Amino acid sequence: MVKKKIHRAYRKSKYIVYRQTILRPIDHLWTFIGAFIGIALLGYLQGTQFGETDHILLIGSFGATSVLIFGATNSPLAQPRNLIFGHLISAFIGVLIYKLIPDNMWLSSALAVSLSIVAMQITKTMHPPGGATALIANIGSEKIKALGFYYVFSPVLSGVLILFMVAVIVNNIPKNRSYPYKK
Repeated sequence: MVKKKIHRAYRKSKYIVYRQTILRPIDHLWTFIGAFIGIALLGYLQGTQFGETDHILLIGSFGATSVLIFGATNSPLAQPRNLIFGHLISAFIGVLIYKLIPDNMWLSSALAVSLSIVAMQITKTMHPPGGATALIANIGSEKIKALGFYYVFSPVLSGVLILFMVAVIVNNIPKNRSYPYKK
């Protein structure tokens, strides 16, 4: 009986994962184009506005965000409310915790990530890269940490808005894709 339930759960999980990864070959092209343009634009602005040595506009969580908004456009986790507010809430919490506990990286990192997840759950703005955004506020370079609450606005808000605009444009070019997702 238990073995049957496990096997059934495995088959269901396999089917769900399989169905979510079925894309037409043209979708791979649009995913590539969107992610490339979004990250390239952030990188270009990084180089022209802040200089090559001051890497503050390109944060790691934007790579994970690109996976969602260009590769899983219909995921609830990729929708604009989650994208924007998930990052903002997490950035704010990350900076706040770093300011409260600046000398204990393991504790501030753990609190920032866990509190960000709970805050996103409460506000119904779950966006998994937000956890990384909170973590970066605690383990990022000295330049990132020196931004303080400005980190919430740049790189986080400005970067998220750039990625969002690219996602809206690129994901709505083909007829079979739409972003934000419309049922």
